[in-house]
Amino acid sequence: MAKVKITLVKGRAKRSPRQRATLVALGFRKTYQSLTKELNPAVQGQIDTVAHMLKIENI
Repeated sequence: MAKVKITLVKGRAKRSPRQRATLVALGFRKTYQSLTKELNPAVQGQIDTVAHMLKIENI
């Protein structure tokens, strides 16, 4: 599996409850926090849901 580095670049304020829950499930707590995740279909689906709020880099 590939790894990706994802960074939250936009805040959670005024987002739908579903998008906020997705960010919590991914592990984001703060804006501009970066996480490294193994890319699998479940994580890819979560990233796709909130892709407009993330910066995504392949590792």
